[in-house]
Amino acid sequence: MKSFRTTFKIPLFPFELTHRDKILSIGSCFAENIGSKLEENKFQMLLNPFGILYNPSSVAQTLERIFSNEKITKKDILQHNDLWHSRLHHTRFSQADKASFLKDINANLNDANVFLKDTNRLLITLGTAFVWEEKETGIVVANCHKRPQKLFTRRRLTINEIKESLLTVLRKIKAQNPDLEVIMTVSPVRHTNDGFIENQRSKAVLILAIDTLCQEENFIHYFPAYELVQDDLRDYRFYAKDMLHPNEVAVDYIWEYFREALFSDKTEEIFREIKKLKAMATHRPFQVASVAHQIFLENNLKKIEGLEKQYDYLSFEREREVFEGQRIHDRNADNTDLRG
Repeated sequence: MKSFRTTFKIPLFPFELTHRDKILSIGSCFAENIGSKLEENKFQMLLNPFGILYNPSSVAQTLERIFSNEKITKKDILQHNDLWHSRLHHTRFSQADKASFLKDINANLNDANVFLKDTNRLLITLGTAFVWEEKETGIVVANCHKRPQKLFTRRRLTINEIKESLLTVLRKIKAQNPDLEVIMTVSPVRHTNDGFIENQRSKAVLILAIDTLCQEENFIHYFPAYELVQDDLRDYRFYAKDMLHPNEVAVDYIWEYFREALFSDKTEEIFREIKKLKAMATHRPFQVASVAHQIFLENNLKKIEGLEKQYDYLSFEREREVFEGQRIHDRNADNTDLRG
């Protein structure tokens, strides 16, 4: 029978993702889609420590800042609409109090620097090749924070600019962390504010820039998330209501390919154990005090104890709290356990 889809096989990567890895995920909202999947499944993750970043220049600046641990100072911040904002951060970090703002983002920066020292897997998702440069400072900002457009110059980065900015900092991190492997993707989210034609050109620049990076260094790799949506799914059924962002079905589809390309058999085995235990923790019983449910809780707590003993790098603290919170330690104090 003829297939009405265009499918392609993703080559296996020359390394694997395991639960022992320290993974930093940085970039556009699609970086958060995949990063949150990894985080939910007990991978050791740091996800977008400066918030969502769309362009390669801001990704490179952020990695440089985390690597050097150079503190955020008053030259990096500005006040607009009664809030203090950082030129390097997403608006979700903005605050009304300047001192508190600087304290919090610098504490966050220090935590990211500590994490990066042990990072051996770096996921980078690029969203657009367009940047906004402040006219006054010439700085490429991570976010305009709804300031007037007249304050900025908008332009598209070149392939070489993207390559050079990212290559410089990735080589520094690799020198510090010899086991580092970098996975790069292009976000399938369409930036229609750029215009439909300009969005396509922007994505093309990103894809070609990543290709040059992969050719320059064998520790940099490409995962085709963009192509999976554009060439395989290729249907508005797989988009959210705004018709721009991939919906949950599409993200899950890409996630399955991601697992196939990067998870070892052992990682898949652990992944399935985690999935089962997480499903048990979402179970909502009709009778919490029933003998059957109390046995169910005890069995799952023993399961957690066994998994944490077997895999000392995993933590099931959240699931343990759920099960412990439903236990009845003194059954004689509650005579409703067997009766509705």
